[in-house]
Amino acid sequence: MAWNKLILGLLTLVSVGMIIGSLFQLEFIHRLEEPLGVSHWENDKEAAALRIGYVTASQGKGKGDKQNKEKGKDKVVVKPEVISWLPRMILFHSFLSDEECEFLKALSRPRLEISTVVDAKTGKGVKSQVRTSSGMFLSSEERKHPIVQAIENRIATFSQIPVENGELIQVLRYEVNQQYRPHHDYFSDSYNLKRGGQRVATILMYLSDNVEGGETHFPLAGDGVCSCGGKKVSGVCIKPNKGDAVLFWSMDLNGESDRNSLHAGCPVLKGEKWSATKWMRQKATY
Repeated sequence: MAWNKLILGLLTLVSVGMIIGSLFQLEFIHRLEEPLGVSHWENDKEAAALRIGYVTASQGKGKGDKQNKEKGKDKVVVKPEVISWLPRMILFHSFLSDEECEFLKALSRPRLEISTVVDAKTGKGVKSQVRTSSGMFLSSEERKHPIVQAIENRIATFSQIPVENGELIQVLRYEVNQQYRPHHDYFSDSYNLKRGGQRVATILMYLSDNVEGGETHFPLAGDGVCSCGGKKVSGVCIKPNKGDAVLFWSMDLNGESDRNSLHAGCPVLKGEKWSATKWMRQKATY
């Protein structure tokens, strides 16, 4: 009898904690809305799907999503998996289809250049050994492509941040021994804050399989142990599985930059790691 009461008490405590967490999340979303208080949700179906805990991979408002539905490609269910609450991090399995992954790689391959990092003083991109990948940004015109629209609408659905608050998608390729050393995605300069404000969240989408190493490492997420480029490290490591995506927040619920969002791209040991990144801001960027 005592055990039953204990279990019931624990379940009640967990339920209350989930409710409180949801209320904090809703309050944070409210802060991201425009001054007029108009939310980016067009109807209650999206919010209801998120409350249930899953959304079909083709859900969204882009033409690409409509085409997928007509081809019967809306059967894949994207199931969110909470990885960490500090920093807030969610892993989405099967977030992108094979077709979407291959499209982004084919689109970017001819235009890859040596990646840069943001200079803290000038706010401009500079080459650095901190980041040794190759990459490119999709153009504003490419953003209008049905497949890109479908991806961006899906990101908005899961992140609950309007499409117009997002930067252009960046596609990256990491070859053997290439990596991105620990860094934060939020800005420490005033130059980049002028257009769209601070970065609120990041979604990192994996576009390739058969990669050894290349994990995304969050050293301040918990006290576990994981493998980063073949080495044992503390924290959380996300394996780069094709089609998966990890969403993490660079801001606390109080609007302050979250130092726990520190992360790194581990060295690739074998194969090529392809990924696509989208950063989301406090305000519209276009």
